Amino acid sequence: MAYKLPFVEPGKHYNNLKGEIDTAITEVLSKGDLVMRKQLKDFEEHLAAFVGTKYAIGLNSGYHALHLSLLAADIGSGDEVITVAHTFVATVSAIVHCGAVPVLIDVGKDHNMDMDKLELTITSKTKAIIPVHLNGRLCNMDRLMAIAEKYNLVVIEDAAQSIGGKYNGKSAGSFGLTGCFSHYPFKILGGFGDGGAITTNNSEVARKVSQLRFNGEDRETGEYHYHGYTCLLDNVQAAVLDLKLKHLPNWIERRRAIAKLYNQGLSGLLGLTLPCFDGEEYFDVYQNYVVRTNKRDELFSYLKEHGVETLIHWKKPMWEHKGLELGICDCSETESICKEVISLPMNTELTDEQVSYVIENVRNFYVTCD
Repeated sequence: MAYKLPFVEPGKHYNNLKGEIDTAITEVLSKGDLVMRKQLKDFEEHLAAFVGTKYAIGLNSGYHALHLSLLAADIGSGDEVITVAHTFVATVSAIVHCGAVPVLIDVGKDHNMDMDKLELTITSKTKAIIPVHLNGRLCNMDRLMAIAEKYNLVVIEDAAQSIGGKYNGKSAGSFGLTGCFSHYPFKILGGFGDGGAITTNNSEVARKVSQLRFNGEDRETGEYHYHGYTCLLDNVQAAVLDLKLKHLPNWIERRRAIAKLYNQGLSGLLGLTLPCFDGEEYFDVYQNYVVRTNKRDELFSYLKEHGVETLIHWKKPMWEHKGLELGICDCSETESICKEVISLPMNTELTDEQVSYVIENVRNFYVTCD
């Protein structure tokens, strides 16, 4: 159906930047700079500077950022990797495809890793932790890094939803051995196809991932060092992402302003939990604005009837998908979240009037319910 207020507006997003985007793409195509040329190197340099790391390596998906990070950290057969049960399946698939064993733990009220459960889950086989900075909010990285240091564990950050987010002034993707980013079209920094990147301060990891992404080859010498992959970020996407990166700080501030409008307009509704979490040390960027309600399905239908498109992420816990063969997990918060969460429209193209329309309809739903 055609929504009065769609969840995202990619056409409007393009038209707002049409001149810059068309110029960037035309430059790539007219020069024939299609593979591993200046545009990719520029984007990598600028992304590393934005995140605050020495290196960034462009890849063709957030999944490959996770997978190659694990390989670069020598995670393999029999190793246990702890991550959260409430995440996109790619986080766990990357672990499985390395031959390692995913160990899923629960999340807290902010949808991020429950640090009280983390240390209790570590065994002699644990080799790495993948915290997932979900919805634009970072995990408690002070506690996580202290635990990782205590047990000598690798930390690989899944920052696919949190570019620009910070914890105690430090950016997502700058804490662990690597930070893993997705540039899928509807991410905060999205391209016009799939894309991803890692950030790191480790020169050996940067070298290994750079070779693994292009069939294991050292492009300068022609020597093959690994049986690698074909998962390079192409120059067209790199050029688009590089120009968008310049706008990212303003886009983040707009998302935070929209979240503030939602917070103000939706506060006080009995039974509706807003993403308002404690902690001045957190700088949230709101990839998603996720509310919780035990009337989730009814709210979804009501908003749809009134022309507001919303999304429900992960309607059932990951381990209930039998094909993934993950066994049974004791993650009660994850189970509750899957039954209760709904994402309201959140994108930089939203006007204040559109946000007010969403708020009006959510409030009307609760009046109707009462």
